[in-house]
Amino acid sequence: MEEERLLLEEGLVQNENSQPYTGDGSVDVKGNPVLKSNTGNWKACPFILGTECCERLAYYGIATNLVSYLAKKLHQGNVSAARNVTTWQGTCYLTPLIGAVLADAFWGRYWTIAVFSTIYFIGMCTLTLSATVPAFMPPECVDNICPSATPAQYAIFFFGLYLIALGTGGIKPCVSSFGADQFDDTDSVERIKKGSFFNWFYFSINIGALVSSSLIVWVQDNAGWGLGFGIPAAFMGFAIVSFFMGTYLYRFQKPGGSPITRMCQVLVASCRKWNLDVPSDSSLLYETPDKSSAIEGSRKLLHTDELQCLDKAALIVEDDSKSRDFSNPWKLCTVTQVEEFKILIRMFPIWATGIVFSAVYAQMSTMFVEQGAMMDTSIGSFKIPAASLSTFDVISVIFWVPVYDRILVPVARKLTGKERGFSELQRMGIGLFLSVFCMSAAAIVEIWRLDLAKSLGLVDEAVPVPISIFWQVPQYFLLGAAEVFTFIGQLEFFYDQSPDAMRSLCSAFSLLTTSLGNYLSSFILTVVTSLTTRGGNIGWIPDNLNKGHLDYFFWLLAGLSLLNLVIYVFCFKNYKSKKAT
Repeated sequence: MEEERLLLEEGLVQNENSQPYTGDGSVDVKGNPVLKSNTGNWKACPFILGTECCERLAYYGIATNLVSYLAKKLHQGNVSAARNVTTWQGTCYLTPLIGAVLADAFWGRYWTIAVFSTIYFIGMCTLTLSATVPAFMPPECVDNICPSATPAQYAIFFFGLYLIALGTGGIKPCVSSFGADQFDDTDSVERIKKGSFFNWFYFSINIGALVSSSLIVWVQDNAGWGLGFGIPAAFMGFAIVSFFMGTYLYRFQKPGGSPITRMCQVLVASCRKWNLDVPSDSSLLYETPDKSSAIEGSRKLLHTDELQCLDKAALIVEDDSKSRDFSNPWKLCTVTQVEEFKILIRMFPIWATGIVFSAVYAQMSTMFVEQGAMMDTSIGSFKIPAASLSTFDVISVIFWVPVYDRILVPVARKLTGKERGFSELQRMGIGLFLSVFCMSAAAIVEIWRLDLAKSLGLVDEAVPVPISIFWQVPQYFLLGAAEVFTFIGQLEFFYDQSPDAMRSLCSAFSLLTTSLGNYLSSFILTVVTSLTTRGGNIGWIPDNLNKGHLDYFFWLLAGLSLLNLVIYVFCFKNYKSKKAT
């Protein structure tokens, strides 16, 4: 209420709470129109945020230290282990396309989350068994001889791992959108609160990640991997319970039909009329006379002038006028349907620039961990797991989210007059800028570590160099700050700019950048290894990092991040926002 009062005083919103029902088409669990006072808003969000916190704890409980499990327990080399981690993480962010299509077209976000959460939980239990039952684990190393895992042992482990990847595909594209659905887009006050929801949504993600990178990683390294995987599995079970507890408080958006089918219809209908000219008067293009759109769960979109070749799909030809039959979308589409497709095309360049940032982010669970493992991890007699340094990334996020939400946004709001202070695109650009410094910091630490290894004569020994692992803190802290700006900016951007009936799909597209970023990291690792090991050379990233040049790899990513930032600024300046009625 205090936030609402301040916003009203600043004249940024008008009080529209006089309407008892939501104006965005949302319904309750029984399909009836919903009262604002009884459903949604912040009263429904604790269940959604609790679900996400537990699910992310489960995910990061696996992902944070996975490279160590593959190297220590399945006896894989550094490059092979890092490649397997980034490939799996990439798949975790690719499967959301499946969940998004099911949510937008058939099941809705609620039931998609429910079904895929169950699959996720089964995968967690399978993974726990693979690390608990002796027959499912390869023998321990004896005198530096490490037996490889059998095909059956690999099969059980990776079956559980990729069930988790499938399960996350129905959760990740839907939970953030489902949470945002609890705020009415047609109410100015609730629309402002939705901006805060994305900040606190990401905050809850990182609370789960904090527990995983500290407590769960310590359990895995000191109490055993069976317990270390079992605890995240239990939290995943609690996430499912938390989600169902809020059922009668939720607001639901009806599925609008297959977005992929609608896009294909626009292409087919426009190709049918490729030889016709688009009229200069856009009012001559076809749109339903009703107040609501022909697409279930979607508001009408205003016509835009770019990509006029697609407008041909909404062009009424003589046969349509004579028959008065406008019901075949493969021949005639509405302006709103055409504009949906245009929005996706306009968002594509912005989307593509997120891939390199995600490749940088992937280093936190791969190369940062391997770099830290070759540093001094002791505090007195206590040894810190190298993967636990990601705690500082999480601490950075937990620090920056409230600072951004409570300090930076109000200040920026007064300076810019914008409801959210910074636009989503400005916010993402700041994050991309910070990512350059993150990789530069990692490269500088590695240069120092290698110089010390050389001066102490440790180059030929695969042993940690006596330089404190806490020198990695700046790179983790910078990465956390970059996350707050880029990833949360992406969540806001792809939700706000997406068509109403494509929000799960567009959220999946934003997650796809993380998938492709992980695949890009795997690809860069493969190419770098191939090129730098030619002619019998040791390469940049050998199993003994004291002999390599991991710093060159980090500088390469810093250079790619800088180039990516330049491209992003160009795309940012040319982007046009959507216009809804």
